[in-house]
Amino acid sequence: MSSASSEAGIAQDTNTHKERDPMRYYLIDDLQEKELAQLTSLLQDMEFSAGMDGVFWIPVPDENLEPIQRTHTETCGPFVMTLEVEERRVRLELLVRARGRMRCECVCYASPALQTRMIAWLDETLRDLGIVI
Repeated sequence: MSSASSEAGIAQDTNTHKERDPMRYYLIDDLQEKELAQLTSLLQDMEFSAGMDGVFWIPVPDENLEPIQRTHTETCGPFVMTLEVEERRVRLELLVRARGRMRCECVCYASPALQTRMIAWLDETLRDLGIVI
């Protein structure tokens, strides 16, 4: 087992419109290939695959949806957060995306309560796999 490090960070996406906010995410770094394979397998078994290698859509619990997201469930939902499994690290975006529409006012950063819940979920999932962070 390795001892991975975790941190909250901000990444700037330089390939998009200048007025766009920087992407906020939760990062767990220094993972071994075997650990990433275990996590990837679990996420695939949970049917969270986004159709791109290493990218998974984690469903947002209904009770954590913002009021606007609740009113947009039919047109924009389901709502997810993106988890990327990359070389030696895992990155959870703190943006709530709408699978039914790319651009809408209901696409927004997760509330503090949702951020806490999803970070705890990821940490617990890794611990359950025997991955020490």
